[in-house]
Amino acid sequence: MKLFKNTNIVTLTVLCLTGMAQVAVGQISKEEKRALIELYNSSNGVNWNHSWQLDQSVSNWYGVEIENNHVTSINLFRNNLKGFIPESIGHLTHLTHLNLAFNKITGLLPENIVALTSLKVLKLEMNRIKGVLPDRIGELKYLEEFSMFNNFLIGSIPESLGDLKSLRILNLSSNNLSGGIPKSIGSLNNLESLGLFENALNGSIPKEIGQLLNLKELVLANNQLGGDIPKEFSQLASLQIMQIQNNKFDSFKCMEDMNTKVFLVFDFDKESLSKGFKDLDIDKTRMADTKFDDDDEDIDD
Repeated sequence: MKLFKNTNIVTLTVLCLTGMAQVAVGQISKEEKRALIELYNSSNGVNWNHSWQLDQSVSNWYGVEIENNHVTSINLFRNNLKGFIPESIGHLTHLTHLNLAFNKITGLLPENIVALTSLKVLKLEMNRIKGVLPDRIGELKYLEEFSMFNNFLIGSIPESLGDLKSLRILNLSSNNLSGGIPKSIGSLNNLESLGLFENALNGSIPKEIGQLLNLKELVLANNQLGGDIPKEFSQLASLQIMQIQNNKFDSFKCMEDMNTKVFLVFDFDKESLSKGFKDLDIDKTRMADTKFDDDDEDIDD
């Protein structure tokens, strides 16, 4: 009888511990939960397409992923967010993915965004975010994808972007960015796609861009870039899409050494070519659609 009681006690203890472990799953610190609630309140969470039930466990909140009792991912893509991103977003220091794309977010990009040093993906495209990019954006050392096309960004592209050595995709198209393209971008050895379409960028294209041997897509159209196309572009052996039309280039002479026959898309100001310019296989060139798809969901036209 005594053995039976002891067995029951052991069993009850195990069950209690198991229950406690289950309860602990999805638990996060008060600071992280407060940051989520501030995001909810500042972006009109009650009217989101998929709202959060604040009286439920955070683990049940739409688009939120938790690992080891920390928020690691927020995906509120196309969820009718209206408002601004609060500075407290920087308290979610374990975030690896933040996708708030295709919403109606306004206001400035929080300076404290640079505190999210675990971020791998930052997608804020198709919003109404204004202001400048933080000079310290280069502190997001693990960032692999940074997309903010179709916003209202102004000012110059920070030199510190060159510190994002893991970056594969950089898209800042369709903003109001000005100044030159930083030479530091040429140090992004893993970069596969660079989109700076439709800004007010000026000056010459840095020859350092020719060092991006993994670059597959280069979209610089609709700016005020000038000078010559760098001869170093002949080194871009992986390039498949190149759009440089509607700029103020002095010469395309250096492009003669490029193997344009492998391009899927090649758009430039053909009327600017001098007589006798090497045949660039124009039959294969075409105007690429200025359309950006999000990996997380199909976009209806």
